[in-house]
Amino acid sequence: MRHEPLGEPLVRSYAVTHPASHVVLPQADGWDQLLVAETGVMTVRTAAGSWLVPPHRGVWAPSGVHHELVTEGRVRVRSLYLASGLVTEPGPCRAVEIAPFTRALVLHAVEAAPLWGHVERDAHLVAVLVDQFADLSDAPLHLPMPSDARAVEVARLLLGDPACDDDVSALAARVSTSRRTLERRFLAETGMSVGRWRTQLRIQAAVRRLADGASVTRVAGDVGYATPSAFAAAFRHVLGTTPSRYLQGPEARGPLLSRTLPVGR
Repeated sequence: MRHEPLGEPLVRSYAVTHPASHVVLPQADGWDQLLVAETGVMTVRTAAGSWLVPPHRGVWAPSGVHHELVTEGRVRVRSLYLASGLVTEPGPCRAVEIAPFTRALVLHAVEAAPLWGHVERDAHLVAVLVDQFADLSDAPLHLPMPSDARAVEVARLLLGDPACDDDVSALAARVSTSRRTLERRFLAETGMSVGRWRTQLRIQAAVRRLADGASVTRVAGDVGYATPSAFAAAFRHVLGTTPSRYLQGPEARGPLLSRTLPVGR
């Protein structure tokens, strides 16, 4: 286990309830971070894209990755900072599934921190945290941003209106390019076609609305689906379960079909 440099603890924590806002949390170099929403839903944004964080999920942000939070209502943000090196293969910034035991452990550690290596009880807790973080599975909640100026313009248009039903040719025409070029740029820069990227965006927007208590029927229309059944099918394709079961957490859903990215913290 890493030795404590100059009296620094191995684990620090941050806990606050944020109203709807953009927030930049403390991000000192040399600390990996695990962010969770104890209640509410938040979005973690970096230059590379965004990750949706409903309850029972988290975002791992390794040291050096600048990020900000977007909260659309009151969110109880809980964060652990682990000294870099504790998690030996932290991986890139990513969304992760957090099982009930790990979630309870994280919330306990947030209250107990700072945790010190020379304190036996703290050292045991840190060791269990590190073991749990090594097994976190990826959650399919990432929305990567393209870098090409035309693709970025289309992405921003869709972010502003997830229900936009323009086909890809119409979207391409809006930015004075061809459908083929637009599709090629999205695939090269995000790993997704325009259609899949829009679906991922719509499902992210839907999760936020559902977490606020909106009905499936209302949300389906608001994010661009003609019927609740079409919405449910798209939701299941992206997240591997129904909208109602998804918000109940992993224990209510059984094995998750993980289709996306990496984690770390």
